[in-house]
Amino acid sequence: MTETAALLSPATNYAIVQLPGRRFPGLVFQGDSAHNIFVQLNGIRTLAKKCGEKQLDAEIDDICELFSTIIKGYEAVCESHGIELPYPR
Repeated sequence: MTETAALLSPATNYAIVQLPGRRFPGLVFQGDSAHNIFVQLNGIRTLAKKCGEKQLDAEIDDICELFSTIIKGYEAVCESHGIELPYPR
């Protein structure tokens, strides 16, 4: 890959970047930050299950599934490039 992204914000735990060919900028989270959000979402899901609100459960399940896919993709890319994860698996 020879294309590069333009950094539009300071690089902290997340950054705003403009990818080549994309109209709108994206957000880049550090892997450990994204993992922490995923852990928090799972904690919220556990608490929400106690409420018995089926619609709330469904929404939280959907976002947890999305973040699970994101985290699994991150882990696979890190593994394929020989990069150690910034958190325990």
